[in-house]
Amino acid sequence: MALLPKIFLLLFLHSCLLNWRAWAKVDLSMDESIEVYLGDSAEIPCRYNFTNVSHEPSFVIIQWFVEAVGSRSRVRIFYRENNLTVVDDGTDYSGRIEVIPEQQGTLLIIQNVQLYDERVFFCQVNGMSAGSAEGKAHLRVFAPPEAPLIEGVLDGISVTKEMPSKVASCEARNGFPKPNITWHKNGIALIPAPGYVNVLTLVTRESSGFYSVQSTLEYQVGKEDKDAHFSCEVSFFVPGAIRTTESQSINITVHYPTTMVELWKESPQGLVKEGDTVELRCQGDGNPPPPFIFSREQDPEVKLESKGDVLILSPVSRLHSGLYSCHPLDNDGYTEVKGEVQLTVHYLDPAVVVPKESEVMFRGEDLTATCNALSSLKTSTTWYKDGKQVGRGNTLHLQDATYETRGVYMCEVTVPSLPALQTSGSVEIIVHGSPQLVGVEQKVQLEGAQGRTVNLSCEAMGYPLPSISWTIVGSQNWYEVMNKASENMVYSVVSVRVTSDISALCNASNNMGTEFKMFSIKATEGSGVIIVVIILCLLLLAFLGSIIYFLRKKGKIPCGRSGKQEITKEKTTKDDIVVEMKTNTKNEEAVLLKAVNGDKKGPTDQ
Repeated sequence: MALLPKIFLLLFLHSCLLNWRAWAKVDLSMDESIEVYLGDSAEIPCRYNFTNVSHEPSFVIIQWFVEAVGSRSRVRIFYRENNLTVVDDGTDYSGRIEVIPEQQGTLLIIQNVQLYDERVFFCQVNGMSAGSAEGKAHLRVFAPPEAPLIEGVLDGISVTKEMPSKVASCEARNGFPKPNITWHKNGIALIPAPGYVNVLTLVTRESSGFYSVQSTLEYQVGKEDKDAHFSCEVSFFVPGAIRTTESQSINITVHYPTTMVELWKESPQGLVKEGDTVELRCQGDGNPPPPFIFSREQDPEVKLESKGDVLILSPVSRLHSGLYSCHPLDNDGYTEVKGEVQLTVHYLDPAVVVPKESEVMFRGEDLTATCNALSSLKTSTTWYKDGKQVGRGNTLHLQDATYETRGVYMCEVTVPSLPALQTSGSVEIIVHGSPQLVGVEQKVQLEGAQGRTVNLSCEAMGYPLPSISWTIVGSQNWYEVMNKASENMVYSVVSVRVTSDISALCNASNNMGTEFKMFSIKATEGSGVIIVVIILCLLLLAFLGSIIYFLRKKGKIPCGRSGKQEITKEKTTKDDIVVEMKTNTKNEEAVLLKAVNGDKKGPTDQ
């Protein structure tokens, strides 16, 4: 019976307390989610306020709970009542959290946030009679993935495949939460489309809690994609934003059939001549480049041996001229596509000279020589003799032949548009005729001092080569000092001692005729001594005259009649000898020079 009043008292107090709570209230607010990078510190605020009370309650209990992993139960991690603070042991947050009181709330700080910290945290405030409240916040953890790795297929992709082919794969590793991969071609996003673009995605949750995503692109390639650049872009969440990272771009190898072929002459540059090495190169627009087969229109069934895409012809002749073609050879065999080029091999045949080798002419005759060389291009002909140009054109006219006409005439045929092409031919002109003496005088008059030696020369041209003979009258003392002959010229020199008047005859002859030249030598006294005496006398008279003039100026000789001396002319008798000296200075000097020079006279001296 004594216990009953106590029970009623407790019920009354409890009823009063319930009534008090009915109108007392706690306002509590928390952020719905808190975002933080992996490894950073997370701050979760819990703001509360007691309402409908005159003052803050003196006894307040604050507790923090966290949602258990894999269940909806809670685990307390922190407790505080007035001055008592407890961090619960044996949880994932023991030693890693700190709760700081604030003016109107409390702040939970979690150090070194890990992936498993992505949970719901609860803040509970109990002011007893002042009321109680609870709030929750979702902690979200972010870890950016590694840079994406892209890898293209190594083999070529054929455009003839009906279904999309694998182009590349892209992987983003160790991200949280799960990253997303999109594909781009030339910077434009590829949207999956059946039969055109397929994207296969594989998501892996690593033991560490990170996500790795692998994406494979299958694409229906075309020929235009041979220069396309493919790349993958990874998008991922970060606190308060979404970021993207793009991979390197890759280029794929696209295989497509040949639709166009080009054939051209790669070498030599310019015109082709016989003897050259010719390279014809064939190129198509297919990939990979197919092997080519070369042929010539004149022999379409004959397959020419080539080195890959190059046909080498060496050395070429005019027979190699023609229309060449190349065909790509696929797995299916020949295609209708081909390349063509016209090859023209230019030539210049050896020069043909008419008359051939040599031709005999007679003095005074005319001759026309021709020089021709067959060529595929326009030619130019020039005639030379002894290295000097004597004519142009394929015809050479020789008129009124003389011995100077003889010699070798060479014609040179060139191709102005292709200087490397040239040929030449020659003809030797032989002029037959009677001897022809060199010099215009057929009779030569000379004077020679007695006892002196005179050289006489005679030079004659002719074919056949003439011979020279001498006939000398008036001197037995003569001999031939020189006799030399060249191709069609003979030269002879005789030395004659003058003892009296001499007549000499130079006779040049061959089987075509004879020609002669006369020399007449008049023997003279030693007129050179007389000339010296006369000159000395004149000098003596001049000396005496200057002395007399000097004495008269000094007055040593009187100028009057008394001083005159009469000069009388004595009579001469018939016994007296009178010598009259006449000299031909020019003839005398010529004879003297001949006498002094002797055998040293040149071939043209007479």
